[in-house]
Amino acid sequence: MNLLILVLIALVAFAIALKTYGGYLGKLVGLDDSKKTPAHTMTDGVDYVPAKAPVLMGHHFASIAGGGPIVGPIAASCFGWLPCFLWIVIGSIFIGGVHDFMALISSVRHEGKTVGEVVGKNVGKKAKILFLIFIWLALVLVVAVFAILVAKTFAASSSVATASTLMMLIAIGMGFALYRKGMALGTVTIVGVVLLFVAFWIGVSAPFLSFSFNTWIWILFVYIFFASSMPVWVLLQPRDYLSSFLLYTALGGAVLGILFGAPQLELPAFTAFKQPVGYLFPMLFVVIACGAISGFHSLCSSGTTSKQLNKETDAKVIGYGAMLLEGLLAVIALGTAAMLTKEGLADGLANWGGPVGVFSHGIGSFLANLGIPEQIGITFGALTVSSFLLTSLDTATRLGRYALEELTADWAPAISNRYVATIITIAAGGGLALSGSWSAIWPVFGASNQLLAGLALLGATAWLAHMGKKYTVTLYPMAFMIIVTVFALLNMIFTNFGKGNYLLGFVSVVLLILAGFVVNEGMQAINRFKTEVKPE
Repeated sequence: MNLLILVLIALVAFAIALKTYGGYLGKLVGLDDSKKTPAHTMTDGVDYVPAKAPVLMGHHFASIAGGGPIVGPIAASCFGWLPCFLWIVIGSIFIGGVHDFMALISSVRHEGKTVGEVVGKNVGKKAKILFLIFIWLALVLVVAVFAILVAKTFAASSSVATASTLMMLIAIGMGFALYRKGMALGTVTIVGVVLLFVAFWIGVSAPFLSFSFNTWIWILFVYIFFASSMPVWVLLQPRDYLSSFLLYTALGGAVLGILFGAPQLELPAFTAFKQPVGYLFPMLFVVIACGAISGFHSLCSSGTTSKQLNKETDAKVIGYGAMLLEGLLAVIALGTAAMLTKEGLADGLANWGGPVGVFSHGIGSFLANLGIPEQIGITFGALTVSSFLLTSLDTATRLGRYALEELTADWAPAISNRYVATIITIAAGGGLALSGSWSAIWPVFGASNQLLAGLALLGATAWLAHMGKKYTVTLYPMAFMIIVTVFALLNMIFTNFGKGNYLLGFVSVVLLILAGFVVNEGMQAINRFKTEVKPE
């Protein structure tokens, strides 16, 4: 099998889905540009800041992509490339895209509040509290796993660390140029992108940042405190917009490299139902945590993106379209693993720095087909991944702060202070990061992340039912994700306690209990709305 065929199938399927199913979802919720979004009605210059569609698309895509669609498909390729490919394409179109879009537009219709607030308004106060606790715990896992991955990448490559640091400085300059000097977006974009590739050249030719893994972990904790506390226009929005050009370049270069190189898939289409990570069901749908659907996306959609949406119709491309683009990234990431033999993949994971290394070497191979030196391509691939890992890291910290603020606003105002909430979130995630490796945390993160997606779909289903809209588009995906992740969490509980990893085992138990209560409250609310309002 040729990798080019898989990429073309995915491209065609996603293009058709954006036009047809994306359009249907927009009509279902009644997207209306005459309704002012919270970015305009609640502008505060810190979190609520209207953003032009290209800028917000870049920010949102960078936020949701992170390392998930890269790490997950490569880790799940142990089952073979075919089940991974089918889940990425079908899941992105009918589950992940729906989840992201509904999380975004429901938040916009609830003053830009998080999905936790949507659950509270449409399910009940008790469900909101339990859901916010679940969200915060899930985000602590995100902070832990991505802190480890970024620190590993930076410790392994001073070139990537140097270029990433310079890129953040460029982004801060772009933010001030756009929002304080009023410069045109086109001018700022051109200058920023040129400087971005200058930063990459400096990183490759004259790297100057080299620290150990543990040192990078502590540096990252300091960084995310400031990055997640500053107004979004200072760093978050321009850095994510700038990062998107890295990914667009990597995606475009990879597709062209695949077109010219037509690499063959060496990994078997299917290997075995049982692997060290667990059984194909449910673990395939959990390990590919972001390539098909991710609960973290609902927090990005409702936590930061909804506060910056300029007009409602932008939600179709930004909410639904960005998930399809992430699906394409996941297919390419899968391809970087599937080009290797089973033994070659195992060797790459062991000696190239894990899934990030496998992806970087794959990108280097694709770009080599275009005449670009392979080592330059490998470094570029690593820089692309690290920029999105950083985005996930500080976005998760900001979202954790939001959740903790909402959770404690009424009974512990001292904790709801944004700086205190940020410190608590970082301390919890940092402690977990220093206690174990990404490979131990990732399956629990994946299970909690996918269960979070199921709960977010539950909130969207309750919202649609409350409005008397047809809610099967979210009900069936919700049921599937909850069933899958309950089985996965049960597997994680037995696995971690069996290995003596009591902390992750305990976290899995708490997440499962919280989810059970939220699901019970949600289904009661949906049944109540069914009797009150007849769906369209």
